[in-house]
Amino acid sequence: MALVKEITGCSIVEKSSFLGHQNRVQFSVNPVRFPLDKTRSRSSRLKKGVRTTSPAVVAAISEDLVKIVRIEKPVTFKVRAVLTVRNKNKEDFNETVLRKIDAFTDQIGRNVVLELYSNDIDPKTRAPKKSKEAAIKDWSKKSNLKTERVNYTADISVDSEFGIPGAITITNKHQSEFFLETITIEGFACGPVHFPCNSWVQSTKDHPKPRIFFSNQPYLPNETPLGLKSLRDKELKDLRGDGDGIRKLSDRIYDYDVYNDLGNPDRGNDYIRPSLGGDKIPYPRRCRTGRVPSDTDIKAESRVEKPLPMYVPRDEQFEESKANAFSTGRLKAVLHNLLPSIVASISKKHDFKGFSQIDSLYSEGVLLKLGLQDDLLKKLPLPNLVTRLQESSQGGGLLKYDTPKILSKDRFAWLRDDEFARQTLAGVNPVSIEKLQTFPPVSRLDPDKYGPQQSVLREEHIAGHLDGMTVQQAIEENKLFIIDYHDIYLPFLDRINALDGRKAYATRTIFYLNPSGTLMPIAIELSLPQALPGSESKQVVTPPVDATGNWMWQLAKAHVCSNDAGVHQLVHHWLRTHAAMEPFILAAHRQLSAMHPVYKLLDPHMRYTLEINALARQNLINADGVIESCFTPGRYCMEISAAAYKNWRFDLEGLPEDLIRRGMAVRDSSKPHGLKLLIEDYPYASDGLLIWEAIENWVRTYVNRYYPDSAQICNDRELQAWYAESINVGHADLRHENWWPTLATTDDLTSILTTIIWLASAQHAALNFGQYPYGGYVPNRPPLMRRLIPDENDPEYKSFLDDPQRYFLSALPSLLQSTKYMAVVDTLSTHSPDEEYIGERQQRSTWSGDAEIVEAFYGFTAEIQRIEKEIERRNNDTCLKNRCGAGVLPYELLVPSSEPGVTCRGVPNSVSI
Repeated sequence: MALVKEITGCSIVEKSSFLGHQNRVQFSVNPVRFPLDKTRSRSSRLKKGVRTTSPAVVAAISEDLVKIVRIEKPVTFKVRAVLTVRNKNKEDFNETVLRKIDAFTDQIGRNVVLELYSNDIDPKTRAPKKSKEAAIKDWSKKSNLKTERVNYTADISVDSEFGIPGAITITNKHQSEFFLETITIEGFACGPVHFPCNSWVQSTKDHPKPRIFFSNQPYLPNETPLGLKSLRDKELKDLRGDGDGIRKLSDRIYDYDVYNDLGNPDRGNDYIRPSLGGDKIPYPRRCRTGRVPSDTDIKAESRVEKPLPMYVPRDEQFEESKANAFSTGRLKAVLHNLLPSIVASISKKHDFKGFSQIDSLYSEGVLLKLGLQDDLLKKLPLPNLVTRLQESSQGGGLLKYDTPKILSKDRFAWLRDDEFARQTLAGVNPVSIEKLQTFPPVSRLDPDKYGPQQSVLREEHIAGHLDGMTVQQAIEENKLFIIDYHDIYLPFLDRINALDGRKAYATRTIFYLNPSGTLMPIAIELSLPQALPGSESKQVVTPPVDATGNWMWQLAKAHVCSNDAGVHQLVHHWLRTHAAMEPFILAAHRQLSAMHPVYKLLDPHMRYTLEINALARQNLINADGVIESCFTPGRYCMEISAAAYKNWRFDLEGLPEDLIRRGMAVRDSSKPHGLKLLIEDYPYASDGLLIWEAIENWVRTYVNRYYPDSAQICNDRELQAWYAESINVGHADLRHENWWPTLATTDDLTSILTTIIWLASAQHAALNFGQYPYGGYVPNRPPLMRRLIPDENDPEYKSFLDDPQRYFLSALPSLLQSTKYMAVVDTLSTHSPDEEYIGERQQRSTWSGDAEIVEAFYGFTAEIQRIEKEIERRNNDTCLKNRCGAGVLPYELLVPSSEPGVTCRGVPNSVSI
């Protein structure tokens, strides 16, 4: 062909494949000029196709020519954004009005605007490449739909050189916020691009800056596409805030503070509580709210009392179904406590009159059998209200308690010694029992401060229960175990026992492992502070030989259960799962981008934790809150929790290390999980190890996918900043301890993440969802005691001998205390309808854009389902006497799935209640 001497004004475009079309050459309206023979006429040149955009001419152009034609103007095309917005089931009047206003103003330009960002940067401006702004086009039409979810659409214009979208910003010009679940961008040949959001998008009147959401494609920091780097940094900066000011409920700012809001000094001295966190009383940090100081103590943050909400970042607040379930539980708690408190105010008889009266709480409800008969109803200030409540409760309504599971198979199981012992392995607190290492047990308390704390347990106390062995032989053969609450309670006993209606010992309980694999309690040591030199401050109670001894033994076991209930709630449950996890969650939001693989892994295990912890500070662990009201330590509850924190060690919080620390297992590579359990039928441990291993294998697969080389872990600035901040800020009071694991290898990261996920999911489930099934019957697990065991010189000894049952009931919590406690643990043991269980994820197939990881997650889900079947098999194995047998409850607290309600099973992903 002839040489081409000049090409100008070219607009030949080769459409790239991501437009969803085959590659082809097209001409635009601008002509292609070729300097051909000028002697020819214009008409002949046109006939020859010299100046035309005819397809025939295009086909005639040489492939060599196409290769040298310069692309000057990319083609603009449109993609569609589909936004899934979740509607509220119920709206108040103001919300309804705002929604109607938004529907109207949306039509005149005050709408929701989107802007799409490419992974690439603009080569001219060197700034992130972005689309033109586009408004949601159907908001006003669909805003009145009553469905749970509504899909809105917008058409976004991009050009052919846009590349792959990696982020999207949303500007909400409406008056009210909305909850955005997902965005899907359709129209690219690479397929739909998913943006998992699950976030509240605030109005510009509250937060003028656009919200940023990233696609589900994970990126390590040093692999971030150039077009997303500045957005990644900006989003993290916004989430950290500046550490100043009072937080608004609409904010999304994560920061730290000490627990200086548990007391309310403005109400008087009885409501003053020490701050937890800092040199004086070490404790983990909590989410900062920035409230002003109280009027009477500048170091104490002012209180926000219920029903006003306490600040947590907006996306951490309960979703509607969860909030409704929790509110229903709170309503039940109020109603269960209202009427007993009226009874207490009218009648001086605050104690249960007999066990049948406790039973009536489940069979007939609060009103009918607790003194509120027809003649009494007339004396109440709100008789019509109470009558209506009574009528509503006849069929099992709000004023009737569900029968706790402990009563379901054997109503008298709680009285038996074997059941008392079985619950140490398969009850609501299976993590206190330890192998007995030395006998007599040794205290670690400072003798200069607390005096010599020598145990009075002797071999003669237990020798008759050891099947002919000596104590030393029994220890060497792993036959003796102990639950030791001496050191944690003794420093507080003087103050506890000075409280009105509170009496406690510091207890030690010795158990013997029978040949059948079950435990039997063989001695209980009860300690009090030594009041005077030479005075008796310790006693040992052993299994009964007569009727008097039987009631003494029942009282001793009740005091052990009271100790156990306090340590379970304040240490193992609240401290080790709720409080200790909060710093890791705060640091994750502050230091890990939403596109970071580790953030994506941890995301479901952080759900709702900050909200439930804030509610606990407001209603449960605060001065005169539920915990202080219902548990023996009273106002010293949180100080006991803080005392235990001094011995908390993150490196020993994983299940295998915890079992080894307590002497309940030894390493044995020939055994499953590499551990040999000293008590083979230890339901919590044996089921827990199945889940632990499944989590560990899933996490290892995940970590190895993104960190094939350990050097990448050291070079990951976000990951290192997260772990360092969790320790140095979130657990600042223990930051100098040398036991903190390093984060330098894939094994390090696997271990750290497995521990966090275990604590947030299975460990919390094992400690939480059995509270009502086991504790809802107060005699089985009294949270507080009001009387000590009388001795022969005690004035109360005669009344004990005359009516030991009545004395026993008077030592338990009162009617009001019991019903209040029952109502609260009922709420805390309840699964909400929107619970997400281990092995489940929101948007299961689109939470990650990595197909290999999604496939691995399905494998993890299948393994969790297999574990559930294995646990069910174990619960039907009659050889496993701690979980199967006449009157024995199956161990289901680590069964992964559950229906809503109080089920005594189910492992949610996170600390969500």
